[in-house]
Amino acid sequence: MSSGRRLMATMNHSGLKSGVSLWCPQSSSLRRATWAPLAVSYGGFRRFSVVSSSSGFANDNREFVIVGGGNSAGYAARVFVEHGMADGRLCIVSKEAVAPYERPALTKGYLFPLDKKPARLPGFHTCVGSGGERQTSEWYKEHGIEVLYEDPVTAFDIQTQTLTTSSGKLLKYGSLIISTGCTAARIPEKSGGNLLGVHYIRDVADADSLVSSLESAKKVAIIGGGYVGMEVAAATVGWKLDTTVIFPEDHLMPRLFTPPMALKYEELYKENGVKFLKGERIERFEAGPDGRVAAVKLESGHSVDADTVIVGIGAKPAVSPFEEVGLNSAIGGLQVDSQFRTRVPGIFAIGDVAAFPLKIYDRMTRVEHVDHARKSAEHCVRALLSAHTQPYDYLPYFYSRVFEYEGSARKVWWQFFGDNVGHVVHVGNFDPKITTFWLEDTGRLNGVFLESGSPEEFQLLPKLARARPVIDIAKLQSASSVEAALEIAQSAL
Repeated sequence: MSSGRRLMATMNHSGLKSGVSLWCPQSSSLRRATWAPLAVSYGGFRRFSVVSSSSGFANDNREFVIVGGGNSAGYAARVFVEHGMADGRLCIVSKEAVAPYERPALTKGYLFPLDKKPARLPGFHTCVGSGGERQTSEWYKEHGIEVLYEDPVTAFDIQTQTLTTSSGKLLKYGSLIISTGCTAARIPEKSGGNLLGVHYIRDVADADSLVSSLESAKKVAIIGGGYVGMEVAAATVGWKLDTTVIFPEDHLMPRLFTPPMALKYEELYKENGVKFLKGERIERFEAGPDGRVAAVKLESGHSVDADTVIVGIGAKPAVSPFEEVGLNSAIGGLQVDSQFRTRVPGIFAIGDVAAFPLKIYDRMTRVEHVDHARKSAEHCVRALLSAHTQPYDYLPYFYSRVFEYEGSARKVWWQFFGDNVGHVVHVGNFDPKITTFWLEDTGRLNGVFLESGSPEEFQLLPKLARARPVIDIAKLQSASSVEAALEIAQSAL
């Protein structure tokens, strides 16, 4: 997720006021987009004179170039193929050694214990996450798509419309889609952030390195209480490892969970042997005689022994070397309009790196989530290749699935749609369900969260969040069960 504002709420079952959004910080001046792309006609897709022949890339000219080999690139490629505009026209420039894949697997199924059927490639190449075809490297070859593996862009020239890769290759593009995603925030090297046994998870190579460490680990420290922290801790439980989660906030997932919600999950993790150190900040990692991490030193003076450390303290949009396209200094990323056009004609930005207008709440935002990565890619390419001009109308959605490996006593699957601001009403005892509603003073729904719902109940959530009905708060507070609360909300549609 993006570096959003912390959810500030202390509440009881009847609900108290909370007024800070889950999404990225924003300036009031960005409440409405006040910029526009440079004057240029975008009717249909934009064609350039640098097109190579459809029989292959005989020179360095490319009609369409996608920079970045993550989720967005894979979904964008699928739309190019659907429009018959990929063969001999599309090039993907990637820093990874493999074709685009569904990145969420890296902190979920990929980390299952080795005897619990962990996920592995090619099982989760895009676009299987949305029920589509598995796009392996052979798929790209079959569709005439050139993919430059392990050759990231190092330089970019707007005037000449050229990209230079790390291998020295010079590419001239017609239309450019920037899909570079994020890089993991790191502990400084001087504080031990690069010690052997310290891990960050952004790609398959990172996950492979972590799995190798887990095979011989005894004591694991996880730095950060957000998505990565929760998902990795659930995995290490499966490995039966001594696990401690350390974070500076007062509770888990502070950008989404309220204190009562977090308490339910913390209790579940503790039942599985996970220890929490809250309100603690890292001073440094210390190495043992073999040069491997051996302990986590905290600013409070405490020390936690650990032979394996996983750092999940957020991410930063990977905008270099594309800053001159137009940065949004308030929320990070590259500023785009509702078609993902930057202010430079012919250049687009999608996925984690795009700062875009969130139509439903009338504000600018940036979202780091697979759902937005997929949908922004599809929307952008359709707008580029057709007369499609409908603005991107995204409904924020987040989810997590953990403890799903064989033998787990309790599987966890939650979904959230909408905006986590307003009065909060909690219903349920986590046995296994809980639901949470965020509402305005009038009772108008802003956001809704559900743990362990049925397929039908999960399908109701986006309908509620999109429609934003006015719900009787007193009725909701007195609901006897999660099912009853959802019925009350549904009746307000």
